[in-house]
Order: sequence, then structure tokens, then C-alpha cells
Amino acid sequence: MNSAAFASGLPRTMHRELPAGPYAARHARQQTAGLLLAAHGRLCPEGVAADILLIVSELATNAYLHADPPYALTVSVDEGCAGVAVSDASAGIPDRPRNREALSSHGRGLKIIRGLGAELYVSRSGWGKQVIAVLTWQP
Repeated sequence: MNSAAFASGLPRTMHRELPAGPYAARHARQQTAGLLLAAHGRLCPEGVAADILLIVSELATNAYLHADPPYALTVSVDEGCAGVAVSDASAGIPDRPRNREALSSHGRGLKIIRGLGAELYVSRSGWGKQVIAVLTWQP
């Protein structure tokens, strides 16, 4: 399903299929930025928008690196809350965060998302899973 963001009122939700390759994260960021920019700052403060984009990027990157396609992104933003879900065709659950060296270039994505204050959930289905991050802020 490749539906557009709803045009009026809150919450704003979009669902996009993501390419099954190294451009998945870039595509996810661009689509999410479009949703946030279309609202002219009415959905969330600028700093929160940057956090949402980072969450989107980390989840899409994890899907590309650790799961099977197809991939899909769902983003929903309401007053004081955003949900980001990336779906994939793998049933495997993400590993618990391990202690990584500070300068390591891999394995810190979920820790970064938690560091932004987001809650993380995994929902399994018969065809794969969704990794979901929920970020809240004071409106």
C-alpha cells in the first residue's frame, strides 16, 4: 500500500513501501521529511522532527541490514506523540543492546533510539514483524 498522508487535521499518517536495498533509509527519511514539512511545523517542534527523522533512519537501516524484504514504513504524528513502524519479512527479533565501544560504527541503532526517549516494541505476524518506536513530547 502506498497511501499519501491524510490532508487535513491531526493525526497525520503515511505508509510507504521502502526499496529493498541500500537506499531504504534515505527514501524513508525523505518521505518522512515530506510529511513533516507539509505540515509547516504544526505537527511537532523542529528538534522533535529531527529526532523522528533519526528514528526513521535507524529503523530502516536495521531492516535493510538485518531483515528480509519487502520493507514498509508507517509514520503517524499526533499532538505530543509520534509512532514510527518499519515492517519486514523476517520473523527474527532484534537483539538486546550489547555494550558497544563508543566509536563502533555498527550495533548502536536501537540504543540511539532509546536514548532519544522513544519506547521500542516488536510485533510479530505470520509474514514477518514490525519494529515500532513511540516518541512523546510536551506539545
